Amino acid sequence: MAPFFFNFENCVIDLSASRSRSTICLGSSPDLVFLTHLCHHQRQHFMVLPGVADAIRTSLGPRGMDKMIQRGDGEVIITNDGATILGQMSVFHPCAKMLVELSKSQDIEAGDGTTSVVVLAGSMLNACSDLLAKGIHPTMIADSFKAASEKAEEILQAMSKPVDLRARETLIDAVVTCLSSKVVSQNSDILAPIAVDAVLKIIDPDTARNVDLNDIRIVKQLGGTVDDTELVPGIVFEKGANKGAAGGPTRIEKAKVGLIQFHLSAPKTDMENNVVVSDYAAMDRILREERKYILNLVKKIKKSGCNVLLVQKSILRDAYNDLSLHFLAKMDIMVITEVERTDVEFIQRTLGCMPVAHIDSFTPDKLGSAELVTEVTVPGGSHKVVKVTGVQNPGSTMSILIRGSNKLVLEEADRSLHDALCVVRSLVKKRFLIAGGGAAETEVNLGLTEWSKMQAGMKAYCVAAFAQSLEVVPYTLAENGGLNPIAIVTELRRRHAGGEKGTGINVRQSNISDMYEERVVQPLLVSLSAISLASETVCMLMKIDDLVPVARV
Repeated sequence: MAPFFFNFENCVIDLSASRSRSTICLGSSPDLVFLTHLCHHQRQHFMVLPGVADAIRTSLGPRGMDKMIQRGDGEVIITNDGATILGQMSVFHPCAKMLVELSKSQDIEAGDGTTSVVVLAGSMLNACSDLLAKGIHPTMIADSFKAASEKAEEILQAMSKPVDLRARETLIDAVVTCLSSKVVSQNSDILAPIAVDAVLKIIDPDTARNVDLNDIRIVKQLGGTVDDTELVPGIVFEKGANKGAAGGPTRIEKAKVGLIQFHLSAPKTDMENNVVVSDYAAMDRILREERKYILNLVKKIKKSGCNVLLVQKSILRDAYNDLSLHFLAKMDIMVITEVERTDVEFIQRTLGCMPVAHIDSFTPDKLGSAELVTEVTVPGGSHKVVKVTGVQNPGSTMSILIRGSNKLVLEEADRSLHDALCVVRSLVKKRFLIAGGGAAETEVNLGLTEWSKMQAGMKAYCVAAFAQSLEVVPYTLAENGGLNPIAIVTELRRRHAGGEKGTGINVRQSNISDMYEERVVQPLLVSLSAISLASETVCMLMKIDDLVPVARV
């Protein structure tokens, strides 16, 4: 890197890439030298950060573009979800990795706004770079940004409107706003009510303060379209019943459901071995004993009253064989195999059954119950699934069966529905709504600008720069919508200065309108979390003055 010079009134400072090569001439001030050197090193590791934000900036908003990601194994992902895009990127710079973690934190806290939080962080870092160039110390910038972030939360809280969780249509509006920027936005009229109903049916709207999304199981099924997605008040198994050669039942009413974790096959030793049998009589005796052993297992299962049997998937050896399926079919027991270990807890909470690890423990008190267990062919395809409805504990869990014409659409619908569920969860955690379309960021920008005029010294410059950085959201919305960003943001600022707090950018009509009338709303928690997490990350980065590589041992 070529040397460059800073010219001051009484000194000339020559800074190269290495600290040891820095030379000071003409008797300069030590504080001034340190600050200039600090600015140089911070700029070095700041250069890579706005590039990460710019990579996903075009995906923000309803008119944002999607990204096609090709992974190393050849798999292709099409999405505009910020957390997904950043999660798939190969990022090597430690500071850039912090932005990736920032997006993940937003996804955990709010579930939505994963693109906005990184775009905000990138804009704040640009503002910090300008402040450093003016000679303001990084610690002063970090402290001022923290104070501005707290003030921004007060402004957002003041402009928000309380929401009643029983107002279903209002919740649907918030979910539709979230889905408007997704690939499956044209299916939001189907997905939004499903997401709202799924959450409302597993909580008490009056007392709930959080939602465990593990109580909502999403099952993906290829075939049909996203419009065929449905909400099932029970359990959906991805595969049909395993009927075997004897053809077992496919519909059971007043079901008694058992879940087993042992094997319905002949016992084997723990180590690899081969048994050579040369005598036909001995061979017949082995087959007869195996048949007797399996029949005894099935008789005990039938004696308990079980008529629907769930068999957990095994990686050690065969969890079942054709002979056991034959006996179970003859005794009119419906069999569902390949149950994943991760689904056992969900099944247990839904049906009230207990997983059984040994046949001697398979007793009637371990069984769950359901009104109907039936195998159905999903519309738009030939694949079969098993639906369990009329469960013992209605309202404790829900299942969503997602459909899609191809794998790419199916995966994106899954991610979009997760974001939709997170939006409803955000409203449960913090029951306030704010206007979308850049209205919140514009209002905070104006509020912080006025507040900065009451501050003294360098803090006033820092707060004003923080406020200015928030305008990147309405600017990007206008830019991605094909509008004139400068004219739109200027008009939006004028309308908010006139007291119209709910006005935002309507990209569909290419104008500025009242977002509450357009029913474009979003949870308060999403914006609060985005501004708080972005400013916290920037403040941490501001206090890093150098990158110290460690030698490999």
